[in-house]
Parts: sequence; structure tokens; C-alpha cells
Amino acid sequence: MTEAWQTHDVTNQVPPLTDYNLYATDNALQAAVAAFNADWHAKTLHRQGARLGEAEVQQWAQTANRHEPELQSFDSQGNRIDHVEFHPAWHALMGLLRGAQLQSLPWARPRGGVMAARTASYFLHAQNEAGALCPTTMTFASIPVLAQEPLLFASIKDKLLAPQHDPRDMPLAQKHAILIGMGMTEKQGGSDVRTNTTTATECGDGTFSLVGHKWFFSAPQCDAHLVLARDSDSDALSCFFVPRYTPDGRKNAVQIQRLKDKLGNRSNASSEVEFQGAYGTRVGAPGRGIPTIIEMATYTRLDCVIGSAAMMRAGVVQAIHHARHRTAFGAKLIDQDLMTTVLADLALESEAATWLAMRLAQAFDANASDDDSPVERAWRRIVLPAAKFWVCKRALELAGECMEVWGGNGYVETGPLARLYREAPVNSIWEGSGNVMCLDVLRAIGREPDIAQHWFQWLEKRTGSHATLRAALAQLHGWLAADPATHAVRARTIAQQIVLLSQAALLLEHAPAELAHGFIESRFSSTGGRVYGVMPDTLAAGVQRAWLDRAFLA
Repeated sequence: MTEAWQTHDVTNQVPPLTDYNLYATDNALQAAVAAFNADWHAKTLHRQGARLGEAEVQQWAQTANRHEPELQSFDSQGNRIDHVEFHPAWHALMGLLRGAQLQSLPWARPRGGVMAARTASYFLHAQNEAGALCPTTMTFASIPVLAQEPLLFASIKDKLLAPQHDPRDMPLAQKHAILIGMGMTEKQGGSDVRTNTTTATECGDGTFSLVGHKWFFSAPQCDAHLVLARDSDSDALSCFFVPRYTPDGRKNAVQIQRLKDKLGNRSNASSEVEFQGAYGTRVGAPGRGIPTIIEMATYTRLDCVIGSAAMMRAGVVQAIHHARHRTAFGAKLIDQDLMTTVLADLALESEAATWLAMRLAQAFDANASDDDSPVERAWRRIVLPAAKFWVCKRALELAGECMEVWGGNGYVETGPLARLYREAPVNSIWEGSGNVMCLDVLRAIGREPDIAQHWFQWLEKRTGSHATLRAALAQLHGWLAADPATHAVRARTIAQQIVLLSQAALLLEHAPAELAHGFIESRFSSTGGRVYGVMPDTLAAGVQRAWLDRAFLA
């Protein structure tokens, strides 16, 4: 006798978060767009937010990360081609990014608030998929550097600004849109690029022949790279423009050794390469390669802050959505006081990071206008590296906490949080690790104390009436006034305090008062902590639930 199998009902599982508008459901981002003179971009952001929330685009992100880039070293006839093959989903994502002009918007459509507008768009795209953003960011950051070489820039400007993605692997002259990558790091150096050994020998016609290697060469499919090498004219590091093809149409002598097997950022290709007499032209003054590349790195560091803030936002939205639908011990997770406290703390962190990223964008807007000031330079030179250190670090912790809200479902690759968790460390490492950033903060304050003083004055105007913040600011002054020999060991503490004070000031100025005071009480109080959900008893559950509705109410 055959038994009839009975199926069971699936209950208490959370529906996927799809087909929602990433922009329309983000109150903080909408407020920041208005506050930083980018309201003219709001309709576009609404369209982008709706598209990025669609199930189709979310599936592109999953597929691009599951089907990773593949290196094809040779063609069928045995010719060396060093071609990197991407899944069509990756190219579809690149099409969205180029359509939004995230690689060029401030230069393609210059106007007031354009950096804030671009930051808001980048923030939306980074919530969906981060790998395709890497070549987008490098192209964006290369434009002000390449613009210093008028003849070269004139030949490629339209291709850099183009709002289309051109995936074809062919010489620059034949393409209508191009991507630019970077090659700095070598095996022996890491962040210490002064130990680089790659050489560039002048050929007698203004071009150079590069011999050496790069341990990280991102991304190898780009149409050209900015590369550091020792200049034969000075034996110092210069910056070189190295195209994928030489002007006569031959593939340049840059051989891809292998693609990196990375923890995250798996849709994007990173590689090791050897230069075997590669063609290049110098960008910038001889021996000034590091300052030239640092200008590029300033823009990439901004994108690291935006990208990590976006990952925070993506994690918080997923955690709140899950808690609103999941029942445990007789009640929805979101209605249980301890879970409310954890989620509220995550929402505070996310909103503070959003405001900080948008305020940094305003400082870059000022850099491109006649309104630049010592305060804005302080935001770029002091607060930016501190923000890259702190926001990227906090994104790591936040991703793990959001995964824990989901429990076991968060730990499996079929959901969105495992990929988010693997992605989170990359911005902390890329373009300078935490220690490098904190030492940059100290260096900027030491070299330009006048702009630091202007920033302190800006901060005092916004925090002076708040006793807790006055004390925190006095503490920061004390650390900086101490023996300089003590600064390095306190560098992370100083950077953290700079960011927390900046975030507190921004929230006091722009966010609801209860949310701002909640941030201050939890980040500067002795009862607060680095573990999310350790909050002062004075922050009532009802107030915290209001923060969750502000954070995400789809």
C-alpha cells in the first residue's frame, strides 16, 4: 500500500524585498538632496530608485556575482589576447551606471550641487551591486588628472563623458565610450608605493616603455590605466597613461598573469600583470607621480565613503523589512524591545553616514566653484580620510549585525546579506587602509593648521550649545595639543572623534531633534558602546520605533 505524501504549508518566511523605490523610501537621502542644492536631480533619483528596486535589476546583481569574470589568455590560434569575459548581467549593470553618468556627471553637466547629485545616484546604485562601481569610480577619478594633459584629454574627453557603456575590446580611437583603471600596488610595497620598481624608459619621441609588474591592477578590461613607474628622466615615480592598445592598433605589452580570487567584489575583475615594454605617455610633471595619483585617490576615497554608507543603508533596509514580517515568541521581531533597540541603533548609524557622505560631496562641489573656502578644504583634506576610516569600518560591523537579525537565513548565499557581508571589507582596504587614513588625518592637520582651525570654528558654531559635544570637542583639542609623539598611537581615536563630532553636528542641523540627540547620547555617553544595540536607558522604545519608520517605511 502506497502512502500519500502530504505537503506542508510554508509559514513565517519573509517575502523578498523587491519592486520598491530606493529613493522614495529614504527620508534622510531626500532631505540631504534638498539641503545640499541637488533638488534639481530629484526626479531622476526617483526614476533611478524605482529601477534599482525592480526584481530584474536585483537579479542582475546576483547573477553578475555568481558568474564571475573569466580570463581568456589566448585565442583559438594561440595569439595572446588577455581578454576578460563578463556575464551579460555585468554589462547590463554597467549600462545603468553609464546611463546615470556616474563616471562623469560633474564634468558632463556642471552646475551647483552636481557632486551632491552624483553622490545621491551613486548611493542608490551601490545598494544594489558594488563590483561594477569599481571601474566607474576609477574613470570618474581619472578625469581631473587627465584634464591636466590638454592634448591627450582632447582626444578622449567625449569617450570619458559618454553616457553609454561600450564593452568592445578594441583600440581607443574605435570606441565611443571608455573606462580608466589604476595600477599602483606592487608585490613588495602595498601602500608603500615608494618601493615600486616598475621602470619607464623614455623612447626619444615623448613616449615611454614600461617594464615591471603590478600586484593589483584594477580593472584589467579597462581601456587604459594610470600607472606609477620610475621615470628614466628623474629616477622618481611618475604617472603614466598606459592604453590597452598602442596607437598603431596592436595590443599593448601588458600581460595579465591571473585574476585575483577575492573574498567579495566578485563581479569585478582585479588582476596581476607584467609590463613587458608596455607603451605609455607621462601624465603630470616628471617625478610627481604620487601627488598626481593622490589627486585621483581623493575622489576614489569619496566613493569609498559613499559606497560603505550605501551598504549600511542596504543592510538596514533588509533588517527592518525582515523584522516587520518575521514572528518569534509570539510577536513580530520589530515589536520586541531589544530588537527595536538594535534596529534603531543601526538606523542611527546609517543616517549619520548618509549625511556625512552628502556633506563631503558639498565640499567637492565647492572645490569646483568660486565658493571654495578653508572650511571646505578641511572637509576634503581632514574629514574625508577620517570618514573613509570610520564609515568603512562601521559598515563591516553593521553588515554582520544585519545578518544576525535574519538569523540562519542571512548566512546563506541565496539571500542578499551574505554577499553584502563579503563586500563590506573592500572599501576599508581599497585606496588606503584604516591606519593610512588616520595618519593622513594627522598629516593634514599638521601641515595646514589654519584650515583645521576653520573646521573647528565651523563645528563649534553647531555644537557649542550642547554640553556633551563641548566636552568631546575639548577632548579632541587636548589630544591634538599633546606631545606630537603621542599622536600616532591616538590616530584612530582622533579620527573617530572627528567623524562622530561631524556627524553629530550634521544631524543637529538637518535631522529631527530626537534622532540627533539620540545619536549624541548613544555615541558620546558612557552607557553607549561599539556593539549595536547598547543604548542609554533614556532613549524610549517609542522614540526608537519612530526612527525605524523614518529609516524605511515601504
